Amino acid sequence: MNNNVLTASRRLQHVQTPIIPEVAAWINASPGTLSLGQGVVFYPPPEAALQRARQVGNDFAYHIYGDVTGIPELRTAITTKLEQENGIAISAERRIVVTAGSNMAFLNAILAITDPGDEVILLKPYYFNHEMTITMLGCNAVCVDCDDDYQPDLDAISAAIGKRTRAIVTVSPNNPTGAVYPEPVLTAINHLCREKGLFHISDEAYEYFTWDGDQHFSPASIPGAEQYTIALYSLSKAFGFASWRIGYMLIPAELENAVTKVQDTNLICATRVSQEAAVAALQTGRAYCDDQRQQIEIVRESMLAGFTSLADVCELPRTTGAFYFLAKLHTELTALSVVQRLIKEHGIAVIPGETFGLHNACYLRIAYGALTPDKARPAIDRLVNGIREIIT
Repeated sequence: MNNNVLTASRRLQHVQTPIIPEVAAWINASPGTLSLGQGVVFYPPPEAALQRARQVGNDFAYHIYGDVTGIPELRTAITTKLEQENGIAISAERRIVVTAGSNMAFLNAILAITDPGDEVILLKPYYFNHEMTITMLGCNAVCVDCDDDYQPDLDAISAAIGKRTRAIVTVSPNNPTGAVYPEPVLTAINHLCREKGLFHISDEAYEYFTWDGDQHFSPASIPGAEQYTIALYSLSKAFGFASWRIGYMLIPAELENAVTKVQDTNLICATRVSQEAAVAALQTGRAYCDDQRQQIEIVRESMLAGFTSLADVCELPRTTGAFYFLAKLHTELTALSVVQRLIKEHGIAVIPGETFGLHNACYLRIAYGALTPDKARPAIDRLVNGIREIIT
């Protein structure tokens, strides 16, 4: 009899445990907890998207495998959106691939451009699923600190480039910080990638969520960026599509074969009913999101006002994008322990900074997109009072 204990791969043992399911388990163990953890919006998909999904019926074409890169009507809608909203010309040098969310798009990209042992530069604090993907595939995430306002440091990024660097990743508007990177900064990073022969992976899942008059910029719109810029997008946030799993990626034409291999092996194609709904969502347009954003902006201002009472024990930069704040607490406690106590003792959940690579101080990511103005006050009060009680 073989007494050897069968275990998971060593590769996976080095990947951090996903924090969202872990926090969800703590929430379930504390009934009545309000969540400022997972990054979702409070509103559903547009009615036109739901109606189109209901129209999927018995026609055999709906129930067989579709085009690996997405149904033609959806790719046409994406082309129109990218050209009109992002200023990106869709030429013969580019391809659009519909994915099951932008997380899958990132996995496709990293598999397509790296070999084990290669390096990918992430800006810290990083989006945890990006770091997990890179580690999972046997590559190395080279993390470069942002400044105190969570903005990229171009000199530090340049200094981090090594012989095995394959890409620089930017996330703007940013998860977890809410920072929006200005056009000159993103342009400089994009030009650095061109100069050094690297890919620029630009994650733009929160493109519609900017505040205080700030504007989103797409690096793929830079003239000459076609051959080395990979842009990732998602319907999850803007159109309330989180569970429908529709994202898309814009890639250099030279990567089409590699990305198709990855997608065909992993997914074959995004779910047809979700793609049909996505067509209607994009045809509805960003005005749908803009109408909902007004409610999120009210919550955002309430959150900022609530944290003024914690100015002596907490730093909360007024970032201008996504629906996150990243708070730094003046305490020796770990963020993980603070989060556990907030849930258990105060009935409010946030995400600890350790999962974003922040181990040198106590950071909490606060997601406010799921709140409506009428439900914001109890959540803010629980969070502010809980932080005050725990760390003072």
